[in-house]
Amino acid sequence: MCAIAGIFDLHRHADIDAGLLQAMTDRQFHRGPDQGGTHHEPGLGLGHRRLSIIDLGGGQQPLFNEDRSVVVVYNGEIYNYPALMRELQQFGHTFRTHCDTEVIVHAWEQWGERCVERFRGMFAFALWDRRQQSLLLARDRLGVKPLHYALLDDGQLLFASEMKALLVHEGLRRELDPLAVEDYFAYGYIPEPRTIFRQIRKLPPGHTLLLRKGQAPSAPRQYWDIPFAVHAPISEAQAADELLARLREAVRIRLVAEVPLGAFLSGGVDSSAVVAMMAQESQAPVNTCSIAFGDPRFDETPYARMVAERYGTRHHAQSVEQHDIGPVDRLAGLYDEPYADSSALPTYRVCQLARQRVTVALSGDGGDENLAGYRRYRWHLHEERWRALLPSGLRRPLFGTLGRLYPKADWAPRPLRAKTTFQALARDSVSAYFHSVSIMSDQLRGSLFSDKLKRELAGYHAREVLQRHARQCPADDALSRIQYLDLKTYLPGDILTKVDRASMAHGLEVRVPLLDHQLVEWMSSLPPDLKLRGGTGKYLFKRALERHLPDELLYRDKMGFSVPLAGWLRGPLRPQLENSLRSPVLADCGMFNLDHMQTLLAQHLSGRSDHSAPLWSLMMFESFLRQLPAAAPRKPVRQAA
Repeated sequence: MCAIAGIFDLHRHADIDAGLLQAMTDRQFHRGPDQGGTHHEPGLGLGHRRLSIIDLGGGQQPLFNEDRSVVVVYNGEIYNYPALMRELQQFGHTFRTHCDTEVIVHAWEQWGERCVERFRGMFAFALWDRRQQSLLLARDRLGVKPLHYALLDDGQLLFASEMKALLVHEGLRRELDPLAVEDYFAYGYIPEPRTIFRQIRKLPPGHTLLLRKGQAPSAPRQYWDIPFAVHAPISEAQAADELLARLREAVRIRLVAEVPLGAFLSGGVDSSAVVAMMAQESQAPVNTCSIAFGDPRFDETPYARMVAERYGTRHHAQSVEQHDIGPVDRLAGLYDEPYADSSALPTYRVCQLARQRVTVALSGDGGDENLAGYRRYRWHLHEERWRALLPSGLRRPLFGTLGRLYPKADWAPRPLRAKTTFQALARDSVSAYFHSVSIMSDQLRGSLFSDKLKRELAGYHAREVLQRHARQCPADDALSRIQYLDLKTYLPGDILTKVDRASMAHGLEVRVPLLDHQLVEWMSSLPPDLKLRGGTGKYLFKRALERHLPDELLYRDKMGFSVPLAGWLRGPLRPQLENSLRSPVLADCGMFNLDHMQTLLAQHLSGRSDHSAPLWSLMMFESFLRQLPAAAPRKPVRQAA
């Protein structure tokens, strides 16, 4: 994969600081260790780092059109580029390379800003048209590839694949956004378009941002959304066959590479399905890799081996034991902002393992969101049926009272946690789903946050993220609505961010066939009962895969890609946890109730409560704050005009 960076002065034509541009580009060297390049002209600078995958000798960037009036820097893969190249040649466009990057330049010339609607793949790019004096920033539909930008007080716009490149610039204010802090401690990540910094934004998935010299920046424009459009009735057997055919095609177009290619194989349904399709499309054995845990409650490697043996893959597994805590403090440096998904640890290790043998790996990410694989979907629909039985005027006070009076039992299986169920039934649908996905309750955040932070929040609540997306949701049924919310928030903000940063840390490209936008559109049109039927999530997917994968893999309880975090925090991570919570940076930031923080720590270490999620979140937040000064920016020196 690659990295992009740039500086665009919206008002002036003075030369940008070439040294600053180079520093921003080099700060992302890990994303593109093979080649690098920059381009600058009055008021504009573009930088690129390249991980060579296709057209190894001819795909250097920045890349220009014939008269050098249009130039692009790009991160991603456009899988339908051969067809687009042929179509553009019929319009008279001339190509000098055989890479997908050049398609972007000519597609812009032919179709303008709507060119992104023709691209099938994952991408983030910046394109400058000198004749039109316009800069186009674009991000793919599902948010596989990242793109950050910031408008400085002097009218310069900075952009980059990762925020660490923006932080090189001294003119960027590093003021933290209190709303992002609330979002982080609710979700465990910071959903688009917000970042931890007030001045930096993420370009949302499926959006473009068109900037013109001399004009004030406009708002990002959405060019795609998950349709959830109901298609003509289809039988279960027809739907199963079509699902596999579409997945097979999505896998096949992602097998094009001039470097070694393989796959992650966790032992779950999604990665196993991708490997099965790869094996049937490949002439040589597929390279697969997986991560094992010493704790059998978290170890899926027996199922991974089952699939590897069935399809004769070259399988490699690596163990992550309790003493393997080396990457913990590095995570803040990878993600550039607080990020609390502890599965980032094994993801980092599996990417490291894969990169020893391949440069490109296919993953199974996206199956749970598209095909209703999460357990929380079942519970939400069950609660929705109860919510529908009583009017809100009666339901809210009744179940609200029961929720307050019933004893807390987090240790018990979900069906016995009546307090949680009563609280959910007292809420509206979106608020209940927010409560389901939150890593920390409203009450706990309220006790943890300082009075100062609460004043700065001014009544803001992280639930508003889901409410904003719910208002735009095109679906009518309860299951599709929460799938839509996850596709807009959890998928890009947590899952894809985790994989992008962990893979790029090792110079590994990850491709995601289950997030092929044409496949996603088709899956969204399926009737809900083909996705979740009774207690079976991914119902149609599993039925379709019965000829390709064993039933003991397809129909076992979902395990998930997680770590035994509660035990680790009481064991090998305890010294680091205690040091983090006593760190002066947490005290000095003024955001937390330090006494309550120590109460959470004592309760967790004693074994009386499991506070692993809030404690890990605090630990990652402290690591972010502590490492932030180490990224001290250099002072830009503007060249003479």
